[in-house]
Amino acid sequence: MKVDVVVAFFLLGMIARGVKANFEFPPALYQAVIIFLLLAIGLKGGIALNTYNGDGLLIQSLAVIAIGLVLPLIAFPVLYNIGDLPRDDAASIAAHYGSVSVGTYAVAIAFLDARGIVFEAYFPLFVALLEVPAIAVGIWLARNHGKHVDVRNILHEVFFNQGVLLLVGGLLIGWWAGAEQTKHIMPFFKDLFHGVLALFLLNMGLVAADKLGSMKQYGSFVASFAVVMPLVGALLGAIVGQMIGLSIGGVIMLATLAASASYIAVPAAMAVAVPGANQSLSMAASLAVTFPFNVLVGIPLYTSVIPTIID
Repeated sequence: MKVDVVVAFFLLGMIARGVKANFEFPPALYQAVIIFLLLAIGLKGGIALNTYNGDGLLIQSLAVIAIGLVLPLIAFPVLYNIGDLPRDDAASIAAHYGSVSVGTYAVAIAFLDARGIVFEAYFPLFVALLEVPAIAVGIWLARNHGKHVDVRNILHEVFFNQGVLLLVGGLLIGWWAGAEQTKHIMPFFKDLFHGVLALFLLNMGLVAADKLGSMKQYGSFVASFAVVMPLVGALLGAIVGQMIGLSIGGVIMLATLAASASYIAVPAAMAVAVPGANQSLSMAASLAVTFPFNVLVGIPLYTSVIPTIID
């Protein structure tokens, strides 16, 4: 199987950790990389929205929100009833798998671009929309009756965490300014995108290898769930994408988003809303298993299978 060049950096990070190389990714550089990717994705989507004149965007957006609401409801009973996890842990993990990974989306962009597969340029709007609904469902599933819930802090984490703030901010700036006013800054955000993504994946390889070690203590059930659930999400995303009239590239992208699991926005919100949940378990599942699975297997699989089914 041919490995995409940016994915090779992810493998390099995992290998570096596996051989215990004396290498650590600078935290400040990782923060800068995250800021760049979020703004670059948001700006590109906002510029596309500025020139979008088609109908149906509202219906498509509502369908995407519905995916974010349904996925946690699918994941929770599997984790709670079959996996016998505590309610808080099951609700927290379910919220992670109903939300979206911006990193996975960025990898999918690079993967489709390398193969000349086009998709709707306003997709960052859908990324932003998928961040929030699963958090609300996860909090409802936890059902902390009798416990004090700091609604103000929860809402702040949901709507003003780094991921949502920068992604939506970039989206709004791109939509407001349009292609003409952003033409002087887009070479920076566009031309450097793949290189910055490679740095991001290098660090993610290190993190995934670290989390993989801690995954052993949680047994095979959570690891199996972290592989099967992305496939369920991808199937749902592909079905919805075709129903709402997306292009083949758009269907692949929506399947990828639905298959991903959050590791930025949801952990922060759930830590405030459901403090009794084992956040390490959620992070281990999403980072040690689901993210590598989507990067190495899932995205190539969705890209190969979906066009043959739709055609």
